[in-house]
Amino acid sequence: MSVHVRFETPADLADAVYELVQTAAKNGAVKKGSNEVTKACERGNAKFIVLAEDVNPPELLAHIPMICDEKNIPYGYVPSQEFLAKEAGMPKGVKTASLALMDIGKAGQANFNSIVDQISKLTE
Repeated sequence: MSVHVRFETPADLADAVYELVQTAAKNGAVKKGSNEVTKACERGNAKFIVLAEDVNPPELLAHIPMICDEKNIPYGYVPSQEFLAKEAGMPKGVKTASLALMDIGKAGQANFNSIVDQISKLTE
């Protein structure tokens, strides 16, 4: 497991996270890239953080889970930077190591609650 990955994410949970990203991206409520994500975490105004597992070097994201824990911001992992960027509506061929979902919206709230519940069970 990579240095920034704190728990194993089942495939169905990763799919649910991708779906949540799509919902938030439709509302334009997404910050992209590790610098923007770090700022959103430090300010405590992100609702959910998504980190790609295939980041190289993994140290790029190592600080983000620590900030999330400190600020009580839920976070989850997905396998692919490229697929994460695609689901966020970024241009083809672009990758993103991390995303901050700033607003979930009513359409994604049930999915969000389910994801946070599943992640809390993984980290117990």
